Amino acid sequence: MNTVDTNYCYSFPAVRGQQAGKPFYIATCPLRLIPKIFMYDEEEVPVELRAQRTLNKSRIPEMTRYLVDSPKDYVFSAITASVGSDVAFIEAENGSNLGMLRVPMDAQILINDGQHRRAAIEEAIKERPELCVDNIAVLFFVDEGLKRSQQMFADLNKYAVRPSASLATMYDHRDQASELARYLALEAKPFKGFTEFEKSTIAIKSNKLFTLSGIKQASRALLGKGNKEPFTEDEKHIAKTFWETLYNHMPEWQQIHLKQLSASEYRQESIAAHGIGLQALAIVGKDLLLLPVCEQVEKLERIAKIDWLKSNPAWANRAMQHGRLSKAMSNIFLTSIQIKREIGLSLTADDVSKEQEYLDA
Repeated sequence: MNTVDTNYCYSFPAVRGQQAGKPFYIATCPLRLIPKIFMYDEEEVPVELRAQRTLNKSRIPEMTRYLVDSPKDYVFSAITASVGSDVAFIEAENGSNLGMLRVPMDAQILINDGQHRRAAIEEAIKERPELCVDNIAVLFFVDEGLKRSQQMFADLNKYAVRPSASLATMYDHRDQASELARYLALEAKPFKGFTEFEKSTIAIKSNKLFTLSGIKQASRALLGKGNKEPFTEDEKHIAKTFWETLYNHMPEWQQIHLKQLSASEYRQESIAAHGIGLQALAIVGKDLLLLPVCEQVEKLERIAKIDWLKSNPAWANRAMQHGRLSKAMSNIFLTSIQIKREIGLSLTADDVSKEQEYLDA
């Protein structure tokens, strides 16, 4: 492939490899070149003439902010691209797979995987020009036409599996909500020893009660926090205190800790052993924390008397839909309203209006 005119080429240090009898090249590319040389199919092009999904622009700001906020501590995986012309590979030594990859400047280079990374890089270097000198790995394939590019996209995404929400929470050390969830799972009485850290669903025979992602979502609801809002040390303490106080008014949770009740059997029978119950209790807890301590105690004592069984008609069309638990936000809200009624907690006009809206839907 050395018939390329190397006078008008982009040059990249690269490693040559082979897959399915065809060469490919792993190169390092400066971030400053990414917006200039890598193209992605425009949205107005019909899907049958594209080799990539349309760009989801709502994803770009978050990815851009990640780069801008973590210039010394970010990680971006390789971009995969197809080159629509011949390329030249200049071996460092005769017979070596190390060398320089030269791509004609007028070649069309389409991204098969990484278009959102490309767009985020373009935006990030506007705010932090120093990122221009960083590099990203690029996996180059020589394009064999639209059909091959479309197949590459399908193959690259066929076996891509996102980590579970719990595992992502476990490993995310930038997100304060994840940090709070890990802290509670390891230190707070209801969760310590009874948290599933890796999966977002609990196996039937598991002795765990809650998932790490469930604790994260519930604690956000308890403190009234959005997805990216930070937590203070005081709020961290408030969350731990609330969950441990609630534990003292959840007899079944205590029985499981004392091995007087099977966690797996309890999950089959009770909504309070699932994320929907935990989040609904957190929504109620947010209102409880606004009350004087004496009133909080009185309401919590009523929580201890609630019938959490799935068969309880009170949960029909709330936690339960057609005999099954529902994790929809509307069902979580409706469940929280029922808990408020059970413990005599006043409903706001907005609560009543929203409840009726959901029930009529």
